[in-house]
Amino acid sequence: MATARARLYGLLAATFDGEAETIAAALDRGSFAAVAEVFPIDIETANLRGDDHDADSLGVGYDNLFVVPGTHYVPPFASAHATDPSEAFESDSRYHTAGEAGEFLGDPAADMARLYAAAEFSPERGDSIPDHAAACFEFMRALCEREAVLLEDDGSEANLDAVRELQARTLSRLGWIDRFEEAVASSDTVEGVFAAIARLARTFTAWDAQEVVQAERQPSETTPP
Repeated sequence: MATARARLYGLLAATFDGEAETIAAALDRGSFAAVAEVFPIDIETANLRGDDHDADSLGVGYDNLFVVPGTHYVPPFASAHATDPSEAFESDSRYHTAGEAGEFLGDPAADMARLYAAAEFSPERGDSIPDHAAACFEFMRALCEREAVLLEDDGSEANLDAVRELQARTLSRLGWIDRFEEAVASSDTVEGVFAAIARLARTFTAWDAQEVVQAERQPSETTPP
């Protein structure tokens, strides 16, 4: 399970980092659709399959949505979707009126940076933006991979607990994916590929937080409180 979760987080990280070839290959294999079909929540899979989606068109679609500011642009980082203004905000670039939420490199970025530091992790994705979706998913991939190694090697309960605690803390900071998904759905109205993948990401992270991470962190009946 930990390995499977790591693979999906890795695929989501590549997707929101704009790896068009990887996205096209995953669509062609039906990787996204296969995951969507196992969730109890209904997710439309028509746009998660490889028909008519090549790397070039996906690259253009990605740039229009997540790179080039314009009528369809959706910032792919948490700070822009925050509902409260940051307490300590020093960036010159803003997506909001002063004193309102929606900064660039606001408190959500600082929170993620602290989590990375706690795990001695340096994200390679996300354009050096700590709360970029690609960086967050890359971090979850690394944590799930670490969990898989510990389980395979009979790692200590303390180390497993530490990794799962970091997973839980990270997932608790991904609530902004709900607002992000809604914004992508409103902007990606032509092809709908990224809207469908964002919907999958929203569903998967919510499921992972509730069904896997929280369940693993619950003490067993034989474990002292």
